[in-house]
Amino acid sequence: MTTLTRQDLNFGQVVADMSCHPELNQYIQDTLHCIKPLLEKNDVEKVVVVILDKEHHPVERFVFEITQPPLLSISSDSLLNHVEQLLRAFILKISVCDAVLDNNPPGCTFTVLVHTREAATRNMEKIQVIKDFPWILADEQDVHMQDPRLIPLKTMTSDILKMQLYVEERAQKGS
Repeated sequence: MTTLTRQDLNFGQVVADMSCHPELNQYIQDTLHCIKPLLEKNDVEKVVVVILDKEHHPVERFVFEITQPPLLSISSDSLLNHVEQLLRAFILKISVCDAVLDNNPPGCTFTVLVHTREAATRNMEKIQVIKDFPWILADEQDVHMQDPRLIPLKTMTSDILKMQLYVEERAQKGS
């Protein structure tokens, strides 16, 4: 059995799993690199990590809703330290959420969806950050899940960011 994670990513006093597979690490890095310009322009509504079964139907959707105040003002290191502490709490919630979720069937994969504001969608081709990492429209079956169970995990509010994390879980995952 191949291990995809190791437990050595340390955020202060929160230890979280970190991928140790080079191709997966590159995919995550490329995804974040492409999302960054959208986040900087406040064009992202939410980022969703979708866990898909063998038939490519969603079994779980980890939804990160992101809101920035209209007048963004980062004025002090203490504010950034506060945001860092709040983000640690998010990582901790993600690392323990297995306790409230049912087991996934074998053979699952994942995809990352970025929901943007309408104005950003019209400019997506101009925002192509990495040549071989194109933006594509999501398949309808990846976007929607029928009658999911909603599990709120964490809400964070600060002067520079409001973020909410919840999981949508398919009622019958199968195995």
